[in-house]
Amino acid sequence: MKLRKSINALLLFLLLSSIQKGFGQKNYTISGSVKSKNTGEYIIGASVKVLNSNAGTTSNEYGFYSISLAPNSYQIVFSSLGKSPDTLSIHLVSNIEKNISLLEANYELTSVTVTSSKSSGRSVTGSQMGIEKISVQEAKNIPVIFGEKDLLKTIQLLPGIKTAGEGNSGIFVRGGSTDQNQIILDEANIYNAAHLFGFFSTFNSDAIKDIAVYKGGMPAQYGGRLSSVLDVRMNEGNNQNTSVSGSLGLISAKLNVEGPIQKNKSSFLITGRRTYADVFLQLDEKSKENQLYFYDLNAKLNYELGKKDKLYLSGYFGKDLLGFNNQFKTNWGNGTGTFRWNHIFNSRLFLNSSLIFSNYNYEFKVKNGTNDIRIFSQIRDWNVKQDYQYSINNNNNLRFGWSSIYHIIRPGEITGNATSSINDNIQDKRYSFENAVYASNTLKPSKNLNITIGARLSAFNVMGGGDFFDIDDKGNIKDTIAYAKGAVVKTYYNLEPRVSLGYMLNANTSIKAAYTRNAQYMHQITNSNGSNPLDKWASTSNIIQPQISNQFSVGYYTNILQNAYEFTAEAYYKEMENVLDYRNGADLFLNETVEAQLLFGKGRAYGVEFMLKKKTGKLTGWVSYTLSKSERKITGINNNKWYNATQDRPHDISIVGIYQISKKWTLSGNFVFYTGNAVTFPSGKYQVNGQTAYYYNSRNADRMPNYHRLDFGATMQLKKTKKWSKELVFGLYNAYGRENAYAINFKDNKDNPNITEIRQTTLFRWVPSISYNFKF
Repeated sequence: MKLRKSINALLLFLLLSSIQKGFGQKNYTISGSVKSKNTGEYIIGASVKVLNSNAGTTSNEYGFYSISLAPNSYQIVFSSLGKSPDTLSIHLVSNIEKNISLLEANYELTSVTVTSSKSSGRSVTGSQMGIEKISVQEAKNIPVIFGEKDLLKTIQLLPGIKTAGEGNSGIFVRGGSTDQNQIILDEANIYNAAHLFGFFSTFNSDAIKDIAVYKGGMPAQYGGRLSSVLDVRMNEGNNQNTSVSGSLGLISAKLNVEGPIQKNKSSFLITGRRTYADVFLQLDEKSKENQLYFYDLNAKLNYELGKKDKLYLSGYFGKDLLGFNNQFKTNWGNGTGTFRWNHIFNSRLFLNSSLIFSNYNYEFKVKNGTNDIRIFSQIRDWNVKQDYQYSINNNNNLRFGWSSIYHIIRPGEITGNATSSINDNIQDKRYSFENAVYASNTLKPSKNLNITIGARLSAFNVMGGGDFFDIDDKGNIKDTIAYAKGAVVKTYYNLEPRVSLGYMLNANTSIKAAYTRNAQYMHQITNSNGSNPLDKWASTSNIIQPQISNQFSVGYYTNILQNAYEFTAEAYYKEMENVLDYRNGADLFLNETVEAQLLFGKGRAYGVEFMLKKKTGKLTGWVSYTLSKSERKITGINNNKWYNATQDRPHDISIVGIYQISKKWTLSGNFVFYTGNAVTFPSGKYQVNGQTAYYYNSRNADRMPNYHRLDFGATMQLKKTKKWSKELVFGLYNAYGRENAYAINFKDNKDNPNITEIRQTTLFRWVPSISYNFKF
């Protein structure tokens, strides 16, 4: 504890010292925005490079850039993936504002040799590590289940990011559970990022502009989860011309409309998607009353008030519906809304202010004559935040801000109709505030060294408005205390320092190291491997402590053969405190005292990740391999010894290839292999009143069978002009028909109960797909 406090104090001292040093230098600033000339959309991460110098920067999430230089003459190159670079010559004797518009690169005039996007997000320069990115264009060519282009599934092919299971959109990142990933869409929390029980994600790729996954070294502006941040940004809408695009597949259709409201000043975007499996159900007389579909809608508006101010309003609305003969119906879905105001104070200071709403709920209805019941659960957030970015000089970039989230959880409600024999059970709502302030400084003390030092101070207020419990070590309730709404039950504080360093060994090679401390206050209560729509969320309380993680990571990065290949290796070690698991025989469903079913302890995860990527030529793609271990140690489980976490998978391999035969045809394929999940199988059985009961020994000491699969895809360009684009996309999921295990169940042989039968459930063998995409 003393060592940790000393480290925190040292990092804070270094942060303040670096900021103070930066203010002592006199420079002039060139600033502005970088956007696409074709669509008017601001470009995230555009490169701003000063020729014959080490000076440079990138545009932020809203296209704004700022670079401070000594008085002199310069040539500055602006570039971005898929855009033609632009060079600006300036004589800097005062502050200059310069907005840059980059044209789309004209690949039609070149040969079929292409350059892939830097999907890994890794950069040899800079100090940021543990980040993964993938472009919408690259994901378009990678085959996935049902042929639905899905960014969340595509990132599962990158090292350190593992799928939660067959067809599941949940992810495990560096040994963490699915709830330890913060998924945000235009800054709004998404609590269940899956449709159709995980076979589709909530992210319609036609509406997505940028996606980044931080596995380690998270910047200080992010917080609230232990394992990763998945930051998804929506398109803004074309403010130059109106365009329509869409697709028609075997089980779903999409339509995207965008265009200017006032050219060069404002624009809109509307994107919708719906499956239509229920349409085919109408063909069967017995299935007419059944429901099985989902829909979602993305919408965005933006308006430039002037040179220094811009407003954004975006929203997402999605819902799944499943019903059977009017006897059983369930629905679940997310809804978000984000209002943002960008303000430029001057050439160095940029502000983004946001008001954010997020909602997730599920509803479950059963009609059984006189015993109709309804089950409901909900989590709702109201969030306000401000993020400042200040360019002190070319070697010091300061970022600071604050956020406050008000959480409202309705844990579970069960109600019956007037004639029902079931008693209503409405659990107390849970209220809480999650607040944070943060600051970080990215500095360049020498030509080869880059450092980012930051800290985040978080505070969590458990608020009253119901009964709170005192529980003994065996899970028995000792006392119940009622707190009035608005009363503070308990407050937790956590200082979360972050530091990362990057050192250039030469122009093409670097090494990096990072330390990150995170605190998590919201917890998912589930006994399934991945995300389930009926999962329950619980906030930190007087019993549930905040989860804490400390992650250390190092990395090696190099570009090979004139940047045609990229090789990276990252190793990490993560220790976790207050992680939760469940007592043997725990009852979690609609349990008012769910804390009594939980046990708390510590965890550890460590591993090494490798990736080799080919970025140029007709054939592009990557090979990634992760060797890792994830364990837990909790008093009351496994005789208080270390045991495998459910998401422990020692080996994970992905091979992705994209081959452009010609301007008309592109082929793609991917192969995945990973060790089966850690599970607990019965070690014996006995009879109780004529019924078979199983007993178990060590927790998660068994394994599901290893998983492997090969997918193929092909894209045929039907027509492509300046005004029209049409293509057919073919896919074959699980090409060699591997019967991968989705579940393994044990049951007595009906002729001889002393014999136990083991039955494996397999979801998919061959899944062909075809879709028609268009844009005009």
